[in-house]
Amino acid sequence: MTHTPDALVQHHAANLAGRDFVVGDLHGCVEALRYLLREVEFDTARDRLFSVGDLVDRGEREQCEQALALLDKPWFYAVLGNHEDALCAVAEGRMPRNRWYGIGGGWAQSVPDAELVRYAQRLRQLPLARVVGEGEKRFNIIHAEFFGDDAALDRGQFDSDVRERMLWGRDLVLGTGDPARHALSLTFCGHTPVREVRQIGSQVFIDTGAFITEGRLTMVEALTSRIWSVSQVEALAHGAAAIVLP
Repeated sequence: MTHTPDALVQHHAANLAGRDFVVGDLHGCVEALRYLLREVEFDTARDRLFSVGDLVDRGEREQCEQALALLDKPWFYAVLGNHEDALCAVAEGRMPRNRWYGIGGGWAQSVPDAELVRYAQRLRQLPLARVVGEGEKRFNIIHAEFFGDDAALDRGQFDSDVRERMLWGRDLVLGTGDPARHALSLTFCGHTPVREVRQIGSQVFIDTGAFITEGRLTMVEALTSRIWSVSQVEALAHGAAAIVLP
């Protein structure tokens, strides 16, 4: 993997030893993630888990902090989501706390400013995109959507409008963007909740609303047709609270 702390795009070699999974927006639903990792018999020595971002918000403080702790797992690789970006904006004094609370940051009302700053320092190391493998076996991970080809993604020269779209864009899901506009490798996205995994052009939307009562957390095995989903309620009913993360 090529990596610099402030890189907007990070590249990973193909996983020749194990499997690569991609998980939708967590929003603190770590119990559901525990359940899914057990279901796929996740092997930390060989497998990797990529995240489309939005680890935090919508949930309780303990859940969100557990989700942030995933960043220290050697098998876990996230991109920056709009909710992490909002946390950073609050910590850096660019957004009032109350505005963040209004979009799901209420879990942090009792979190001291100094602790938020520490979280932000870690989150600012996350890229806007991850690229895995090369050629026909390549796939990308972003948070929301991207209008450009692989070469444009690789360059990582994102102006403010492109960055905004990568974190907040919904044009493809809402039907107002052209999925055939650019040649992009298979790209996993989150941000906009969908009922089922949905592919639009080369972009695959896997956020199935884990934080919503009737929603689920979805995980896919990259470059295969295998998909797993579970609600937080179902996961807890099957003993997920007692499952230890690898």
